[in-house]
Amino acid sequence: MSLFDTHIVVDWSGGNDVGPRPKKDAIWIGVERNGQTEPPVYMRNRAYAEDWLAARIADELERGHRLCIGFDFAFGYPRGFAEALTGKSDPLALWDWFEARVEDAPKQNNRAELAGQINAMFEGIGPFWGNPSPKLDVPDLPRKGLARTCSTFAERRVVETRAKGSFPVWQLAGAGAVGSQVIMGLPVLARLRQRFTGRVSVWPFEPLDTPVALVEVWPSLIAGAVAEGQYEGEIKDAAQVRLLARALSRLDQVGRLEPILADGRTESGEGWILGVGFEEEIAAMARDSGTRLPNDCFALPPGVDWTPVDVALASLKDSLTPVVGVEKLAISNASGRVLAEDLTAARSNPPGANSAIDGYGFAFDGFAPEMPLVPGRAAPGDPYRAAVPKGQAIRILTGALLPEGVDTILMQEEASVSDGLLRAQAKVKRGQNARAAGEDVKAGDLTLRAGTRLRPQDVALATAVGVAEAAVFKPLRVGVISTGDELAPPAPDTSPDRTFDANRPMLMGLAEAWGHVPVDLGHVEDTRDALRARMRDGALSCDVILTSGGASAGDADHVSALLSEEGALTHWRVAIKPGRPLALAVFDGVPVFGLPGNPVAAFVCALIFARPAFSALSGGGWTEPVGFDVPAAFSKSKKRGRREYLRARLTADGTSEVFASEGSGRISGLSWAEGLVELGDDAREITPGDLVRYIPFGSFGL
Repeated sequence: MSLFDTHIVVDWSGGNDVGPRPKKDAIWIGVERNGQTEPPVYMRNRAYAEDWLAARIADELERGHRLCIGFDFAFGYPRGFAEALTGKSDPLALWDWFEARVEDAPKQNNRAELAGQINAMFEGIGPFWGNPSPKLDVPDLPRKGLARTCSTFAERRVVETRAKGSFPVWQLAGAGAVGSQVIMGLPVLARLRQRFTGRVSVWPFEPLDTPVALVEVWPSLIAGAVAEGQYEGEIKDAAQVRLLARALSRLDQVGRLEPILADGRTESGEGWILGVGFEEEIAAMARDSGTRLPNDCFALPPGVDWTPVDVALASLKDSLTPVVGVEKLAISNASGRVLAEDLTAARSNPPGANSAIDGYGFAFDGFAPEMPLVPGRAAPGDPYRAAVPKGQAIRILTGALLPEGVDTILMQEEASVSDGLLRAQAKVKRGQNARAAGEDVKAGDLTLRAGTRLRPQDVALATAVGVAEAAVFKPLRVGVISTGDELAPPAPDTSPDRTFDANRPMLMGLAEAWGHVPVDLGHVEDTRDALRARMRDGALSCDVILTSGGASAGDADHVSALLSEEGALTHWRVAIKPGRPLALAVFDGVPVFGLPGNPVAAFVCALIFARPAFSALSGGGWTEPVGFDVPAAFSKSKKRGRREYLRARLTADGTSEVFASEGSGRISGLSWAEGLVELGDDAREITPGDLVRYIPFGSFGL
């Protein structure tokens, strides 16, 4: 269960009002509520921002929501500073001290003068420096940091020594200055605490036992994610608050925010930046702009032991939603991608009435077996601009717009022309060979539905109706791990007690064939620590993970054990042959499909379960293979209780033959087969000629 319903990130500013038009270096607010991203909010000055925050907090509290609000300025100063100013070691007393002394208006404030007055309280020059005004000198406030001689306080807080690239709180002006933000931000936080007394906690100074938590953040923690081009056409500050709010929300959804909050250190009132030490994990959550799955998404109904295939598939179908983000692509580059939004026609196809053939055009009401031709012609891209008088005809080429006065076309093979006269040699029907505007698709029509995986022909249709770009889901990144001490890469003279790892290239090939991006997470030996590390890497770089081997409940089944201890594991004992053990889990918010180690079982389970699940996770919706009944060319006695899938192919006479052995290790049968014969859960005696359901591999996207 998430700690918070709403996550808000505020990029603060210590400067003056910047006007009504959105700009960089202004105040930007990102909001993520219950997994839904809101557009970044622009604030022209601090007064607007404070009013907005107060109204939003009141609204969320009225709805019974819990909020986590992050501000990108320091909540405290280096050790000893708060007590030196206030006589108290409580850092929140310093908030009230600033609130009582800071004067703030949209176009001016007293931050520089106040910093100079504070400097005058200590021996030497400083600690504050950097005059924001280039024209006016402020007593006791040096313009350069090197001019300072005050050594009463440390230059940086402890957390700033760990946050690479962060700036000290003493600098009020110049590149990277954050000192002005702190002085102008703490009074706002103090007033919010006063306005919502008893309902606001400040991290890490107070227990988070109230509906509203104020935390210190630093958007540069996700600078790498933003630099990867996720804010094209967007102001970077706006992108950072949007993505950081999204990352914190996702961490919360998967239970990772709580340990990150627990890692915060008070450091004698200095404060702490949320996420320092967890930069890669937060950046990964920011890069992934999809939705992480809840830990209980694979839970089976109480009392379920052996799970029929249909029940397992229905449960998966109901629990899975897209986990990938959305981006805009030029339609010409979108083939193979899944539409995230419906596409409607920007214009009709054809856009205007035109000729379907090369021939001669005229008005049907003025048709005569012999008609004079007007000078000129109508050609594609070169329309005839004048009207064609009734009783006359015009030369027209395939695709040319119909001139005014033309509604019928005579094929050139059915006419003769001499001395400027057109002579018809066939009967004529009204409107023949003329295409109406929009007879294929009309402007505004729904052309392609969300969830469609775009094929080249779909791209052609979208282009024809004027769609220049489309919102598409980002590709699903499928991580593949093989486990087992017995596995080895192919090499000469390998000991017979080692098995070549066939599953990993097979599963990566399946992911690629289904339109996803395979990520090779390698082979992991049978140790818990090695598997844990590889799974953590996979959760950071992938949207879903496929493992093979170790999915049962034995002593050497480390996949199941790790997922049970540190993830959310459901052991699905699926009534399927080949297969049976199928470990479904969520690990660090990423769905994991633990497949059997035998290659045939891994292949069949991937086709039956992973393929439709991956389609749902990638935005393409649930897919079901299409099969058909054919006569059997084999005999088999099947027991009741499990659904069976036999490697099969069609013979020249349209019957289905099956591979000679049903052994799960017989990989040659996968290469031999062209599909599967599916035998239902009930007992059955099959003799040659009986109808069986045959599913070609093409129905599985292969």
